[in-house]
Amino acid sequence: MLAKPVSPKSLARLRSLAVADGMTTDEMSIAWWAGSGAMALTGRPDGPPNVAPAAIAASASAAASDLAAMTSRWGRGVVVDGPALLGERAALSGFSRQGSTSVGGACRFVKTADGHVALNLARPEDVASLPALVEADLNPDDWPSIAARLAVMSSAVVVERSVMLGLAASTTGDVQSPVSPAHELSRGIAWKASRRPLVIDMTSLWAGPLAGSLLALGGARVIKVEGKGRPDGARCGPAPFFDLLNYGKEMIEIDFDSAVGRDLLVALVTKADLVIEGSRPRVMNRLDIDPADVANGGTSWLSITAHGREGHDANRIGFGDDAAVAGGLVVPGEPPMFVADAVADPLTGLVAAGVAAEMLGADHTAVVETPLARVAAWARGPEVRADVIEFASGRWAAKLADERVVVAPPRSRPIAGPAATTDADGASLRREFGA
Repeated sequence: MLAKPVSPKSLARLRSLAVADGMTTDEMSIAWWAGSGAMALTGRPDGPPNVAPAAIAASASAAASDLAAMTSRWGRGVVVDGPALLGERAALSGFSRQGSTSVGGACRFVKTADGHVALNLARPEDVASLPALVEADLNPDDWPSIAARLAVMSSAVVVERSVMLGLAASTTGDVQSPVSPAHELSRGIAWKASRRPLVIDMTSLWAGPLAGSLLALGGARVIKVEGKGRPDGARCGPAPFFDLLNYGKEMIEIDFDSAVGRDLLVALVTKADLVIEGSRPRVMNRLDIDPADVANGGTSWLSITAHGREGHDANRIGFGDDAAVAGGLVVPGEPPMFVADAVADPLTGLVAAGVAAEMLGADHTAVVETPLARVAAWARGPEVRADVIEFASGRWAAKLADERVVVAPPRSRPIAGPAATTDADGASLRREFGA
């Protein structure tokens, strides 16, 4: 059985309680953080859950409010408990906090000569690249020897070599805190979305699929595109989590290496109101698709990458845990610890959904990006008090203004049903879009 999420009325009561009891802004943030389910995923496995950085719960709540407002402009207002979204994968996977190793287990803080680097080894080929990273003929599974080599390298060198090898690695606070989590790259043409917006979801894993699913809840028609032989990697993970993010989407598989497949993709993009895409720029370059040209043709484009589409890091890869570290979402210490579960992913998915909903209600097309690291930097907020956690009656709780807020376990929204299989709607979509 899945735990029910906190309802909007419950959140309103929590806010009212905070005001009535004279809570400070910090205390309000801590209360939301403790109730989110994400705080329970933050900290040492043999210690208390960690308060830092509680301000992200307020950021997630604000993003959820934006989503509700923006979707109501053209469809059904989508109301979600923003902070609770941060722990959904853990709730469905049985993950728990692991301190300096990520909740999912693939990312870890490694000691360097001048600090620490978050190194994400999410794929088998990442592990195989470790000897090249440390420039030594070592067994890639011999972690003590690999760690010893990393310990005499500078953090900058570890990150630089990782980027060259296609590994995901970050140091704390690579990205300065921006005013906005989104960045408009170019403005398109005067335009108005369809009565029922058509969204092409070309993303995978967590952030992009979450954004697409929230738009579908608002009433958009969402078509999920997967490359032939390259399905969404989340299909190999816990089925309930994939179902949560992809139920209700139409599914099509396209061979991007064939002329017919590329023509079909162009047809889908041309007739869409919005494309959500999560590949590095070189992928679209290979397909001869320019987002700015797409926007000038009448389709808006939302890019969700780890580090953005422009500049030095345009083709740098990243995942939720290391991108969060780049944005400064980290528990300081020796060694540092991760915040929640790949927290930049659900934060970005929530933010991107609100941005996408705003784009669908705009009077012009545009190319906009919401990079994971940028969203993390925006969301981290100021530091808060850390001396409020206590253990009583068998539970961790935050003691705030004469009230105790129990640290809630991660939870998930109810799953409406199973997601469709790969290419389940391919035949009908090929007929509809003329390929």
